Order: sequence, then C-alpha cells, then structure tokens
Amino acid sequence: MLTYSFAGVRLNASVSNQLPLAPLGAGDLIDRAVRMYRRHFFTLIRIAAPPVIIAATGSILMSIGGRQITVTSSTSSFMLFLVLIVVGVLLWAGGNVFSLIVMGGATRNLVTHLLSNERVSARATYAAVKSRFWGLLLAALFISIWLGLIFMVLFPIFYIIVAIVIFGAVLVGQVAPVWFGVMIGIIGGLGVTVFFLWGAFFLIGRIAYVPQAMLVEGKGVFEAIGRSFSLASGNARRLMAMALFAIFGSYSALMILIVPLGWFGYLSGVDLSPFNQENWPAWYTVGYNVILQMSHLLLAPIWMLGLSLLYVDERVRHEGYDIELMAARQLTEMPEIGVVSPLAPALAQGPKKMPPPPMASGSVLGLQR
Repeated sequence: MLTYSFAGVRLNASVSNQLPLAPLGAGDLIDRAVRMYRRHFFTLIRIAAPPVIIAATGSILMSIGGRQITVTSSTSSFMLFLVLIVVGVLLWAGGNVFSLIVMGGATRNLVTHLLSNERVSARATYAAVKSRFWGLLLAALFISIWLGLIFMVLFPIFYIIVAIVIFGAVLVGQVAPVWFGVMIGIIGGLGVTVFFLWGAFFLIGRIAYVPQAMLVEGKGVFEAIGRSFSLASGNARRLMAMALFAIFGSYSALMILIVPLGWFGYLSGVDLSPFNQENWPAWYTVGYNVILQMSHLLLAPIWMLGLSLLYVDERVRHEGYDIELMAARQLTEMPEIGVVSPLAPALAQGPKKMPPPPMASGSVLGLQR
C-alpha cells in the first residue's frame, strides 16, 4: 500500500504503477525509462525493429552504391549503382520517418501502461499506428522539417560564434601566456556549445508532444502542434539530458559491437580509416552498417519511454492529472445531480458548465476509447 501527501491531504493507493506527485527530474526520467526498458526489453525491440530494418537496408544500399559508383567504368553499371543510391536514400529516409510514426503509435500503449498498468505490446502499438497513420505521417514530416530548420538556422550561427571565440583566444595568446589563451578558448567554446544546445532543445521541445496529443487526446495534427507548444515548458534540460544519455548509450553499444568487426577487418587487411570507405570490401561495409543500425535499434525504445514519461509528467505538473488519476482509482463516479449552482460540487456540474468534451467515467489524461 502506497501513501501520498498533497496539500495536507493523505491519499492511499494500492496499484503497483503509481505516478510520483513530485515532478520528474532529468535523473529520475532516465532512471525510470531504463527500468521500464529492462522490464519490456523484447517487446520494445519488436516495436522499434521494422523501421530500423528499413533504414538499415537503405543505408547498406547507399554504401554499396556509393562505393562502387566511383570505380566503375561501365555506363550500365553506373546507372545500376545510381539506382541503388536513390533507392537507398528513399529507404533510409522512409525508415527514419516511419520510426517517428512508430514512436508516436507507441505513445498510447506506453501512457496507458504508465497510468493503468496495461500490457505493453507490439500489436497495440501498430494498431494505434494503423488507426492514425496518415495523421502521424503528416506529423512526422512536420517534425522532420522543424528539426531540419533548427539545424540550418542554429548551426551556421554556432559555427561563426565558435570561430570568433577561437580567434579571440588566439589574440589573447599573443599578449598573455599561451595557457591562458587556451583556457579562454576551451571555456568559451564549451559555454557557446552548452548555450546553443539548450537553445536547440528548447525549440525541439516545442514539438515533442505532438504524437502524444494525437494518440492520447485524440486531437488533429494542427491541434496537436498547438497543444504541444502550449504544454512544453521547462523541458529543455531534461530533453538534453535524455539526448546525451541516448548518444553516449548508442556510442557505447556501437563500440561494443563494432570492435570485434574492426579487429577481424584489421587482421584481414582492411584499411579502417573512415576516409577510405570506398575501398572497404562489401562484407565489411554491410557489417558496419548493420551494426550501426543495431545500436540505434537498442536505444530507440529509450526515446519512446522518455517522451511518454515527459508527456505524463508535463500534464501532472500543469494540469493536476495525478489527482484525477488517484480519484479515478479510489472514488466511484460522481453523480449527475443536474444542479447548476456555485454550491454544487465542481465535478458534478451540469453539462452546460462542464468543459467540452466531458470526460468519460474513470478517464485519465483524456484517453480516447
């Protein structure tokens, strides 16, 4: 039996999957996502695998086509490898967009698991994807364009400011000890990097909850975009922490998997320099790309879980849905007394006073049935 305290009121709950009343910090978010990941590892891998397999196939075709097109002298072979590159790009881009769609489809299943301990399953996820596929596709394209615009706007500015900082550090080194100029350059570069990372994740966070608003609240694409903008606040640091964790995790998984392949390639006489990829044998190119995508596959569920936890936490912070959750578990349905009066209970007001649309009995977080 768990006991919660809020505003001096103590509430008991006996369910096993309670949400904490305290907001989730970056460490709590990562810790809970990892624990859920371990608990549902094989199911989450089955959910994430199809789009990653499509992207991996495209990556392999691009690599083979790009490696062979520079060395072939036959026109027919050149056209064949060009077609391989085009097909590979389409599959790689389609796999990544499909990955965003599947992450959105997983939202409903994961949120219902967080709220009512429903079973996490690949079938439920892909049923949700099928029910809102075109809307999720439009949302995924919007998210991709938004991310591309953020990169195109922020990266040139970041590059220019870092260049200015380095130039300034060099000038300082001319009139002061060299170590002082180096320290100025390092500290300035790190400061600029952190600032621009925060700015990037501040903008990315605006659209982090579009799939959740669509699948959980039943909103249309453009309504979901507005809902995500209004709901997202103060999540930049947590998104940044989750992204850094995913990047380092992916890199660690890649190193664990790629080192045996690298040793085998080295012993077989393969030049492992990334600048010499066009001379890699086909078996090493295929193996490298498969392992690269496998590292993405292992970490993709972390994003599914992390974004679902963030969404629930934002609604708990801003809308008090943890209280509705506990009320739905502990109390019976409020009676319809049919009285519109300032003295009537807030949850039992007549339909004219209820915010549209009315919540169904026991509904939590506005889940559409």
